[in-house]
Amino acid sequence: MVILTLLEPQQKTSLKQWCFENSSVIRIGRAGDNDVVLSDSLVSRHHLELRQVNSAQNKHSASWQVFSKGTNGTFLDGKLVLQCPLPDNSLLQLAQGGPILQFQLQKLPDTLLGFQGSASLSAENDETGEDSLANVSSTCKHEGNSPHNLFCVHCGQPLSVQQKIRQYQVLRVIGQGGMGTTYLAWDGAGLLADKPQLLVLKQMNADMAKIAKAQELFEREAHTLKSLDNEGIPKYYDFFVAAGKKYLAMELVHGQDLEKRVYATGPVTPSQAISWMIQTCEILDYLHGQNPPLIHRDIKPANLMVRNANNQIVVLDFGAVKEIGTTPGTRIGAEGYCAPEQERGQPLTQSDLYAIGPTLIFLLTGENPFKFYRHRGQSSRFDLVKVPTISPQLREIIERVTQQLPRDRYQSAKELAVALAACQV
Repeated sequence: MVILTLLEPQQKTSLKQWCFENSSVIRIGRAGDNDVVLSDSLVSRHHLELRQVNSAQNKHSASWQVFSKGTNGTFLDGKLVLQCPLPDNSLLQLAQGGPILQFQLQKLPDTLLGFQGSASLSAENDETGEDSLANVSSTCKHEGNSPHNLFCVHCGQPLSVQQKIRQYQVLRVIGQGGMGTTYLAWDGAGLLADKPQLLVLKQMNADMAKIAKAQELFEREAHTLKSLDNEGIPKYYDFFVAAGKKYLAMELVHGQDLEKRVYATGPVTPSQAISWMIQTCEILDYLHGQNPPLIHRDIKPANLMVRNANNQIVVLDFGAVKEIGTTPGTRIGAEGYCAPEQERGQPLTQSDLYAIGPTLIFLLTGENPFKFYRHRGQSSRFDLVKVPTISPQLREIIERVTQQLPRDRYQSAKELAVALAACQV
């Protein structure tokens, strides 16, 4: 049996798995007629084939080869290949920076013999195989799994459950901060989206629950996400109180935030940085277009995630969102990214646009934008003349969007997006 596992690129955890029992050719690509369909812009329509190349009687020890057909190349354990043997437990990457598949050969458990064809053994068991897999999970010992796997390659069930909160099985902690703890959780019953799925479960810390402002911000994030519907914003699933603690269940975005990305791989190209900021402007335009308009108030690289699947921006952390027209509040915002009026607790939609400027500086230099901030008399500005990766045209945009007075900046996210797009011509 061949098992292909789609891995999360940073942690190498399992996102989805396919099982092939009686296949001699497995086709992988972006087109819908492949055996494994990966909707990633770096993946070709028919990217590669895995072929059984011998006629051995023992199919469990069959020899396999990889045949690359993708225009962006295929990498086997980090090496570019066209055609070569495919070892057990090897990693296939479809294009540099593209999705990663783990290839495994395993003997099919006796309880699964007769389960024909291919099936996803993670979050998308089809109807014909669900009962069979449920029977296996009750007796499965989870043997032969990689230590990085979240789910058993035999029964498809979670390998380790830290705790259960309502119907959610907590698999691991993915983040801890002053406000609360963020878990990777599994909704095996599929109660939220009519199918089992991984999701993010945010728990508010007990000490924070005693602070009225902290409660307000946590509940505001849930209320805001529930009211929004945009591909660039994580989907809201659930908000509840269990054992006296507040929880927010939301979409798991597979990707990496821009801060981690730049710290890991260095500054990005101007064209990529501009493209991401245009996408961010489109999401801000959606937020600012709500009635009343919503101001994010915390646009910064750490709150901008890039989806692995399509290289598209997703804006995170809506706890600081504020409606236009409400009473001026406390100062919220990161140093270097926060507009002057926002520091005074009087944010405007132009305050979100201000943050695009220092975010561009960070993406293009890898440095804290505050390093380039200069005070001159009564005014302050970013001094970018000596930064070689910032063209005069882009520097002019950054200088305008970070003007001290909101009226001197671009007045809408659409206007800023148009100016940024002109830099790519």
